[in-house]
Amino acid sequence: MNRVHPRYRFAAIAIATLLIGAIHSIAAASPNEATPWVELIKVEGTINPAVGDYIESSISDAYGRGAAALVIELDTPGGLLSSTQRIVRDLLNAPLPVLVYVAPAGAAAASAGTFITEAGNIAAMAPGTSIGAAHPVEMTGSGLQGVVGTKLENFTATFARSIARERGRNEQWMEAAVRQSAAVGENEALQKHVIDIVAPNLTSLLAQASGRTVRVKGEPVVLHLAGALVVPREMSTGQSLLNTLADPNLMYLLLIGGLLGLYFEFAHPGVFLPGVAGVICLVLALTSFSVLPINFSGLLLMLVGIGLLVAEVFVTSYGVFGIGGVIAFVIGSLLLINTGETNLTINRWIIAGAASVLTIAVLGLGYLVIRERRGPVRTGREGLIGEVGEVRDPIGPGAPGHLFVHGEIWRAHSDRALETGSHAQVTAVHGLELEVRPIDERMQREG
Repeated sequence: MNRVHPRYRFAAIAIATLLIGAIHSIAAASPNEATPWVELIKVEGTINPAVGDYIESSISDAYGRGAAALVIELDTPGGLLSSTQRIVRDLLNAPLPVLVYVAPAGAAAASAGTFITEAGNIAAMAPGTSIGAAHPVEMTGSGLQGVVGTKLENFTATFARSIARERGRNEQWMEAAVRQSAAVGENEALQKHVIDIVAPNLTSLLAQASGRTVRVKGEPVVLHLAGALVVPREMSTGQSLLNTLADPNLMYLLLIGGLLGLYFEFAHPGVFLPGVAGVICLVLALTSFSVLPINFSGLLLMLVGIGLLVAEVFVTSYGVFGIGGVIAFVIGSLLLINTGETNLTINRWIIAGAASVLTIAVLGLGYLVIRERRGPVRTGREGLIGEVGEVRDPIGPGAPGHLFVHGEIWRAHSDRALETGSHAQVTAVHGLELEVRPIDERMQREG
C-alpha cells in the first residue's frame, strides 16, 4: 500500500484552506439582506435627454441588481420640460424607492429640478440649498402672455399639483412655485412640507429615511437604509457627451466656430485646418440641436445675417448689408433657443462677443480679398507684362528667338537685336508669342 508523502499532504491542506477562504470572502462581499445597499447617481447641470437616459437606466440597473433604493443627488438650474416630464414619469413608476437629495450646500433644485425633487419617494435637501422658481417663460425670457401663456401656465401648475398630491406633499406651494415663481430654502421647505428631510450628508439622509413607509408602484414599502452601503454609478461616455453638448452656450460657440472655420476655408482654399475644425464644430452643434429645443426661425435669421455680412464684402451697399447682417444675426441668436420649452438661454455677453468677432472676421477678410483684387496681376498672361527674362536664343527684327521667363520658355520677337544670355523685358503678349525689348544690364543690377 502506497503512503502519501507528508509534503504532498501539506500542499493539499494549504490549497483547500485557500479555496475555503476565497469562497468565504466572495460570500462576504456579495450584497445580502443583512447589508442593504443603495445606488447613488449625481445630476449636475441642466435637465436634458441625456440626464433622462441616465436616470432611467439607473433605475433599471439598481432594481435589477437588488438595490434597496436609488439616491439622486441633484443640483440643477432647470432644463427641458419634455425631459422633466419623462423623468417624473420614471420616478413615479419606479419599481424601487427613489430618494432625491438636493446637495451639496449651495445647490439648487430650480425650475425643472423642483418637479424632479417632488417626484421622489423621499424629498430631501442639504443645509444651504434652495428649491422653486418653476414659472414657464417665453422666447424673450419674460413671463408668457395671452391665451398660449395661460394654457401653458395652467398645464404646468396642474402637473405640479398632481406630483405633490401623488407624494402627499404641499400642493398649494407647488402651484405657487409655478404661478408666482415661489422659492424657499431647506428649513422653510421642511416647515411647509415641500420636502421630508433636511440632512447634512448622505449618511444622515439614509439614517433619517430608515423606518419610513413609502409607496412603490402602489404598494407600501418600509425603508431600511441606516448604514447601507453606497454604490456610485457614473454616466456612460455617450450620456456624458450629450449632457455636455446640452449647454446652450457651448452649442452657440460651436455653431459660430463652425461657420467661421468654413468661411476661412472658402476664403483661403487649401489651408485645410480651418475647414476640418469648422466641420467638426458644426457636427457637434447639430448634435446639440437634437438635445436642445431649437427655434429654426432664429437659426434662419442668423444665417441670413451672416450672408448679408459676406455680401457686404462684394457689393457696394454703403453699409446697408453690413448693418442689416449684424441686426439679423443678433436677433436670430436671441431667438435661437425656444425658451417656451426650457428656462435655459444663451448668455447675452456671449452673443455680443460672437457678433463682434464674426463681423470683424468677415469684414477683415473681405478687405484683404478686395485689396488683393485691386493689386497688380501676378499670374497668367497679364502677369508676364513687365517681367524680365533671359534670352536663350538670339532675337532680332524678323528673327524670333526664345526667352526664359516665369520658369517657362516663350517664343519672343523684338525690333532690336538681343544676344543669348542677355536680358529683356516683356512689353506685350500676342497669343503664344511675347514682344520684348532689351533692358540695360547696369540698370537691372541697380534695380
